[in-house]
Amino acid sequence: MAPRTLQLSSKRVAHYLEQGSGKPLVLIHGVGMQAEAWYPQIDALSRDFRVIAVDMPGHGKSAPLDAHANLPQFVQWASEFIEALDAGPVNLAGHSMGSLIAAGVAVTRPDLVRRVAVLNGVYRRTVEARRAVLDRAAELRAGTVDIDTPLRRWFNQDDAQQAAAQRVESWLRAVDLQGYATAYTAFAKGDDTYADGWHEIACLALVLTGADDPNSTPAMAAQMAHAARNGRAVVIEDERHMVNLTAPEAVNRALRAWLQVEPDIETMKLEV
Repeated sequence: MAPRTLQLSSKRVAHYLEQGSGKPLVLIHGVGMQAEAWYPQIDALSRDFRVIAVDMPGHGKSAPLDAHANLPQFVQWASEFIEALDAGPVNLAGHSMGSLIAAGVAVTRPDLVRRVAVLNGVYRRTVEARRAVLDRAAELRAGTVDIDTPLRRWFNQDDAQQAAAQRVESWLRAVDLQGYATAYTAFAKGDDTYADGWHEIACLALVLTGADDPNSTPAMAAQMAHAARNGRAVVIEDERHMVNLTAPEAVNRALRAWLQVEPDIETMKLEV
């Protein structure tokens, strides 16, 4: 993976990893992670595509946004990044917070998006679920970082899952606290920011989650896919929130199927 940087129109620097050649696939990770969190997808999909995994603002080596930035500012940043790539419309995929950003770009800048994929995305949380994530965001802003709880929530005790958990733990321990808190607050408040815009998404939209993800639920995936003009939901059984790391082969098959269908075809079948 080749590390690269781009100067954005906002004068911020975006850091990303690039591998492969062909049509561009841009990947945006979740809160607390970094571009490397897409390593199973970079390795597999770069055989046929130009894979570009970018560090979210305030994560990895990308410059942060203002401490009070909300989801629209992250969406604007992603739009600037895609424009700076100067590669035309891209295939755009996001995980968790990255999926909120990807969906926001698809709604607000459809000219930049050839296809969109939302992995473990959230959509119109319940009042109780929103209160829980807002409480966690407040703890982060106060300087309290709880790493063990999300690791227990995201991974089981299987050896393969624990190997992925160790990498995730290293990224959570390395992340800049202010960048983490800013992104998590935007994530906590952002589940309905572009919810009404899903019906405007005309490009091919893949919405994927794990059957056992209590926060990015299969019901949410079905609602998003139904709202989009050309959406399809894929639910991977026995998987949780970090599905791209814990079920990489199934996720890569779904992504490859999404990538290989021409956007003007109105129906498709995703085999996982």
